[in-house]
Amino acid sequence: MTDAALIWSYLASKPLLWLCATLFAYWAGDAIFRRSGRKPWANPVMIAVILLAVLLGLTGTEYQSYFEGAQFVHFMLGPATVCLAVPLQANLGAVRRALVPIVVALLAGSFTAVFSALAIAWAFGADTALLAALAPKSATAPVAIGISESLGGAPTLTAVLVLLTGMIGAIFVTPMLNALGLKDWRARGFATGVAAHGIGTARAFQVHDTAGAFASIGMGLNAVLTAFLAPLVLRLFL
Repeated sequence: MTDAALIWSYLASKPLLWLCATLFAYWAGDAIFRRSGRKPWANPVMIAVILLAVLLGLTGTEYQSYFEGAQFVHFMLGPATVCLAVPLQANLGAVRRALVPIVVALLAGSFTAVFSALAIAWAFGADTALLAALAPKSATAPVAIGISESLGGAPTLTAVLVLLTGMIGAIFVTPMLNALGLKDWRARGFATGVAAHGIGTARAFQVHDTAGAFASIGMGLNAVLTAFLAPLVLRLFL
């Protein structure tokens, strides 16, 4: 075994390596995103995922080994989700004034996100486990994983689907809403948060502070509603 291989074998056994690799991958993704002029297609999360996937593939590292080192990031998802109460409290007055549109948009958006995904997957012959993993894909990751486990889905698959949903939403949401001529930052942000959870919310904050605040509200409310709605809609396809 060469010296380089010995060094890598030693480093790979240290959990801190994969935490550092995760942070570095996101730093690199964010640097590319800034260099691009904050273009939607240069989403930092997407770039970080690609970099980590290439690294794991080149080194032959199993996902479980990677997760053992990077699980601190996963642990922080829980506290981050609880912090969604902060923008809701800060914008409570605006939420009250627009309560009816918010409730209608939340119900429509959450139901559409769950039903459309399950209907398409069911039409292609997906089994029950896959449908259960897919149902909460528009909720933020900690909530979606918990819902998936309770429904009999695979948490790891749900995490991947949540990540893909957020990245696709973050890339396409701004040009799509611009094309639709939607100029109300509250509506733009809320729609983004409901459809694309945390990654979409991060994109909303990059575009406008008000959009980001309402995206946070949409993400938090959708997570709660999806926990009740996903099991009910899933029964329609079983």
